[in-house]
Amino acid sequence: MSLPHALLTSLLEKPCSGYELARRFDKSIGFFWHATHQQIYRELAKMEEAGWVSSVEVAGGRAGKKEFAVLDAGRAALLAWLHTPSEPLHLRDGLMVRLRASAVTGETGMPEELQRRLALHEEQLAVYRAIEQRDFQGTLSKEARLQYLILKAGIAYEEGRISWTREAIAELQSAQD
Repeated sequence: MSLPHALLTSLLEKPCSGYELARRFDKSIGFFWHATHQQIYRELAKMEEAGWVSSVEVAGGRAGKKEFAVLDAGRAALLAWLHTPSEPLHLRDGLMVRLRASAVTGETGMPEELQRRLALHEEQLAVYRAIEQRDFQGTLSKEARLQYLILKAGIAYEEGRISWTREAIAELQSAQD
């Protein structure tokens, strides 16, 4: 996946300014595709230059505030990307390398890091559960059901990481005994 496709998706949901897009991105797509606000602004400029989006200055807003919308070429690029096969991501986590290093060196300083990580995964799971309670109750539209599937993937990921981290903590504690 690329950032331009994530931005096109968000802009198709709702045309908005770069600032609004960055804020919305942080609260939705940003859960599974991270981008800084600077990256978002750079990509918007490139997409406008490529003819994928257009912008108009917003009257009554701060000077130079633009609202972006997807053009036909941007929609076509997004649809072409949707039909392009992609490979699943491979795990790339420095913590796994650190655990291997711990095994090789005999260093047992990992429990503190694992406890920290456990707390982070529990916090993120709580965020996802709150979104689930707020946005996905009752009868859902097709669009909402697809969005809920994405949220469920995040929930399953966090639950899996919590389970694995608890197991790793227990294993490290038993290795010290």
